[in-house]
Amino acid sequence: MFRKSQWRKIDWIIIFSALLLVGIGLLSLYSTSLARNDFLNFQKQLIFLAIALFLFILFSFFDYRVFKTNPYLILILYLLSIFFLLGLFFWAPEIRGTKSWYKIGYFSFDPIEFTKLILIILLAKYFSSRHIEMYRLSHIIISGAYVLLPTFLVFFQPNLGSGLVLIAIWLGILVVSGIKLRHFLIISFIFILFLSLSWLYLLKDYQKTRIVSFLLPQKEPLGAGWSQRQAKITIGSGGIGGRGIAKGSQVQYGFLPEAQTDFIFAAIAEETGFLGAGFLFLLFSVLLWRIIRIGLLARENFPRLFSAGCAISLMTQIFINIGMNIGLVPIIGLPLPFVSYGGSNLIMNMIGLGILESIYRINREL
Repeated sequence: MFRKSQWRKIDWIIIFSALLLVGIGLLSLYSTSLARNDFLNFQKQLIFLAIALFLFILFSFFDYRVFKTNPYLILILYLLSIFFLLGLFFWAPEIRGTKSWYKIGYFSFDPIEFTKLILIILLAKYFSSRHIEMYRLSHIIISGAYVLLPTFLVFFQPNLGSGLVLIAIWLGILVVSGIKLRHFLIISFIFILFLSLSWLYLLKDYQKTRIVSFLLPQKEPLGAGWSQRQAKITIGSGGIGGRGIAKGSQVQYGFLPEAQTDFIFAAIAEETGFLGAGFLFLLFSVLLWRIIRIGLLARENFPRLFSAGCAISLMTQIFINIGMNIGLVPIIGLPLPFVSYGGSNLIMNMIGLGILESIYRINREL
C-alpha cells in the first residue's frame, strides 16, 4: 500500500515538529500525573497518540482530491458534524456548566474538533471554485451560513473559545480568498455587534465573571481571577532554565488549576523556564511555516485554502491558549494544539496534518 518512493515525498519536518510538541505535552502530563499520583490521563494520551499516528499515516497516503471532487461527501460530513453538535444537548453529560463532550466509558469525544476540520474542507472547496467571484456578496453570505449554524450550537453549549475559532477560520479563509475591503469591514462590524449582543443574551454568568476579572484583575483576585493569577505566578517562577521536571512547586502542590489542559503552557514554563517556552514557540513557528509553505507550493486553490485554514485554526488556538496563560485574553477554555491533554484535539489535528502531507506528496508527484 505504501511504496518506498512515497515516503521520500513526505515533509518530515512537519512530522518531527508535531511529534516533539506531543512529546513535550506528554512530559508535562507525566509530571502533573506524579503530582496527583494518577496516571490515567497520561496513559489515555498515549492511546490517543497511537490512534492519531495511525490516522496520520492513513491520510498521508490518501488522495486529498477526493474532497475536491466529491461535494456530496463534504456535505454528508458537514451534516454529520451538525448532528453530533445537536446531540450534545440531549446525550452529553453536563460538566462544569457545559455540554461539550460525549462520554464513552473512560473516554470522551468532543465533536467541535471534528467540526473544525470539516469546516476547513468545506470552505476550501466552496471558495476554490469561486475565488474570481469574491466580489459577490452572496458567496460571503452563503459561506457564512455554513459557519453560523455550528457556531451558534457551540456558543449555546456554551463554548465561547471554540466558537471564536470557527469564526476565525471563516474570516481567515475569506481574506486569503480575496474578499473586498468594504465587505470585510461590514463583516467586522457585524461581528462586533454580535459580540455585544452575546454579552446580553448568550454568555453565562460565569463567563461574564471571567471577562470582568480579566479586565479588572484586582476585583476578585481569590475568585474568578485566581486561575489566571496563578498561571502568571507559575510562568514567572520558572525563570530562565526552569525548576526541572516534576520539581515545579506551583504544579506539584496543586496551585495551578487545569495544568494538563488550559494551563499546560504555564506548567511547561515553570519546569523548563524561558528556554523551554522559547523552544515550544520555535516548534510551533516551524510547524506553521511548513503548513503555509505547502499551501504556497500547491498548484490549485483547494489545497492552498485548506492549508490556510489549518494554519489559521492552529494560530488562533495557540494565541488564545497562551494568551490565557500570560493574561492577554480572558479564560475561555481552549487546549494548546498537540500539547494539552485531549484525544479529540490531537487526533483531528493529526488527521489535518495527514491531509496536508497528502497535498505535499501529490504536488511533488505532478
